[in-house]
Order: sequence, then structure tokens, then C-alpha cells
Amino acid sequence: MQSTRLAKLLEFLSNDPHDPFVLYALATEYNNSNDVERAFEYYLKLTGDHPDYVGTYYHLGKLYEKQGQKDTALEVYQKGMVAARNKRDMHAFSELQGAYNSAAGLDYEDD
Repeated sequence: MQSTRLAKLLEFLSNDPHDPFVLYALATEYNNSNDVERAFEYYLKLTGDHPDYVGTYYHLGKLYEKQGQKDTALEVYQKGMVAARNKRDMHAFSELQGAYNSAAGLDYEDD
């Protein structure tokens, strides 16, 4: 089934290669199937071509963290927080801030 979904997404992309939702869906699909190289390709295309597509930053940051690139993940979260603030998307801002704090070791727990 996954290859069918991927084929359909690639078909959508061929019809509209600049659709940020399709790019995001492809990045997510590749990420879920552990095709890290392709996931990075589509997430980075999104941040380059559609920097206001806020949902990208959380998942790209998490992918960098998964690859052991914490400093790059922190930079991605920061850029995402700026994009979220600019769009007044405080829910996304809060999620990105939480991810940033966790990656930076700033998530405190009450004892």
C-alpha cells in the first residue's frame, strides 16, 4: 500500500511541483519509511521554497535530532519559531519551543 500512496503523491507532484502540501506529504512519507535522504530533500525544499509552511520545521528538526545533528535541529526549531510567530500560529510556536527546549536540555520537570 505504501508504494501506492507514494506513487499517488509523486503523481500529484508532477501535476503541481510547487504545492507545499504535496512536498510536505512526500517528505513525511519518506521519513516514515526511513528514507532519510529523500525526507531531507523534500523538507529542505519546503524550507527553501516555502519558508512560511510552519509544519515543516518541527519534523525537519526531529529528523536532524534523529541523525545526531542537535545543533542543526536547534537552528531549525528557531527558524520555525520565527515563521510561526510571523504567521501568528501560537500553537505551532509552542510545539517548536517545546522541541527546542527538549533538544537544548531546557525541559525542566517539577519534582
